[in-house]
Amino acid sequence: MKISLLTFFCLISLCAYSQVTSFIINDDKLNKPLKDSLESIYKSDQSVRNAVSEALKAKKPKEYVDSLRGVMRQTDNMNLIRVKNIIKDKGWQSPQQVGMTAAQGLFLVIQHADLQTQLEYLPLIRDVEKKGEILSSNLAILEDRINIRQGKTQSYGSQLFTDRTSGKQYPYPIADVDNLDKRRTAMGMPPMQTYLQDWTVESYKQDLPIIERIFTAQGIR
Repeated sequence: MKISLLTFFCLISLCAYSQVTSFIINDDKLNKPLKDSLESIYKSDQSVRNAVSEALKAKKPKEYVDSLRGVMRQTDNMNLIRVKNIIKDKGWQSPQQVGMTAAQGLFLVIQHADLQTQLEYLPLIRDVEKKGEILSSNLAILEDRINIRQGKTQSYGSQLFTDRTSGKQYPYPIADVDNLDKRRTAMGMPPMQTYLQDWTVESYKQDLPIIERIFTAQGIR
């Protein structure tokens, strides 16, 4: 019997909150056909996003980048149909059922879906996180994205945007920023300074008026 312990070393596993940061996976008990299906979804989700990222870094023509984004939207739509059917027929799939990569593929499709879909599956994801069937950090990231899409502040600082003029990355507005790292620790996430280079609470507070001006000028949401 082959058992593998998968731990995300970038996450913190010791704190008062019983957050989920790792899984003990018995490879002999995985649903192999479903594992393969979800891993293919994961690969398609990530490959097209990597292509967009590389095109932006290489400063490819806007038309080329837009065409890749069109492919990404089509891929997301097809993946969402597959994932909805999987959840409907078999329920949420944990790493213990399909392996880590496949389980992440399931989550990422929801994370990259439209707001209505995210809100539809948020109660389920909260429930499976309580049962230890998904990384706590995944739930935090999803909640942040939903809040930003609804025009609210984020709680965990996971959502960033890039100033189209300077190319600098900023976090979307954060609620109660003085206690940000406490909340991140509670969800098994590393300190914000590890996540975003040159981050300090003080610099964020100084940059907040700039962030708000960028929102207005560039229509970022």
